[in-house]
Amino acid sequence: MKIQRIGLLASVALVGSLALTACGSDNNSGSGDSASSSSSSGSTACPEGGGTLNAEGSSAQKNAIEEAIASFQDACEGTTVNYNPTGSGAGIKQFIAGQVDFAGSDSALKTTEKDGKVEVDEAAAYCGSPAWNLPMVTGPIAVAYNVKGVDKLVLTPEVAANIFNGKVTTWNDKSIAALNAGVTLPSEPIKVFFRSDESGTTENFTKYLKAAAPAAWTAEPGKAWTGKGEGKQKTDGVAGAVKSTEGGITYAEWSYAKDNKLGIAQIDNGSGPVELTAESVGKAVTAAKSDGQGNDLRLKLDYATKEAGAYPILLVTYEIVCSKAKDAKKAALTKAFLTHFASAETQKSLEDIGYAPLPTEVQTKVEAAIAALS
Repeated sequence: MKIQRIGLLASVALVGSLALTACGSDNNSGSGDSASSSSSSGSTACPEGGGTLNAEGSSAQKNAIEEAIASFQDACEGTTVNYNPTGSGAGIKQFIAGQVDFAGSDSALKTTEKDGKVEVDEAAAYCGSPAWNLPMVTGPIAVAYNVKGVDKLVLTPEVAANIFNGKVTTWNDKSIAALNAGVTLPSEPIKVFFRSDESGTTENFTKYLKAAAPAAWTAEPGKAWTGKGEGKQKTDGVAGAVKSTEGGITYAEWSYAKDNKLGIAQIDNGSGPVELTAESVGKAVTAAKSDGQGNDLRLKLDYATKEAGAYPILLVTYEIVCSKAKDAKKAALTKAFLTHFASAETQKSLEDIGYAPLPTEVQTKVEAAIAALS
């Protein structure tokens, strides 16, 4: 499989604040079987008899999971893993409906009620056991733009919120100009593009706006967009729209912004403008905290961090799985693939395509959780 290589994204280091608990009552023994043998050796334990997995969800992790699928299928003859990047919301719905073996989502299953339903309860009802959120891919969200002659752009959370809620409508608006002294900003209209599908990227971006600029962004975060602009399907859609539209702006995963050669705004959360780099993402991720129990490894990110040099807009993509599968053969195949995906070797390979490999502390917990799947 040919996957376009983009700039190298170095591994992100987490400090003790991200150390995840491994205690709990739901099958937390961490004991593995033959399908989850040591990944540190670089080998892949293949499930006996092969088989097919179907998964759906996050488009943010599309390139990353395709990389993992390609190497897994190369190593394990007779296995097929199909992944449909329809968006996090669609992936969760399909998982709850029993249409896929696991889902990819840029936000963990909801624990609060919406429209009379609670995602964690729905998932558990389908599984017949708790569903676990396993962090697998880490990546920043770029505020990506296409403005002729503007190679450097600084935005604060408040100004970004006012652009995406339609209150700032031209590129030479005084609020943008005040942040970008010496930059010639055109008078052309700002054209906002947003994800029209339910998206974990949308949820994480609006979580950032709500946390960092609550007075400007009053809507509650969610997978469905509540701001202004023109909707496009999936990450490819919004990135492509900005690439072809003078004056365009969107929010998209860093790999897609780089792939489309879009401008990427520096973000000033209160301690000066911060460029999106591996190091600046690492500083922000260190503020993340464990927000789950046992092998449910959900994380809580600090979008409002004011740590100097920290780039605050980022997401974690989870693979959502039943802790106890209904089909033993599917369980073995899922376990084998996720073990391969979480391995140090596979995670390291993601650097070349614009993702951050799981830090060792998190990887160890993810591998233990996968080993506990049954």
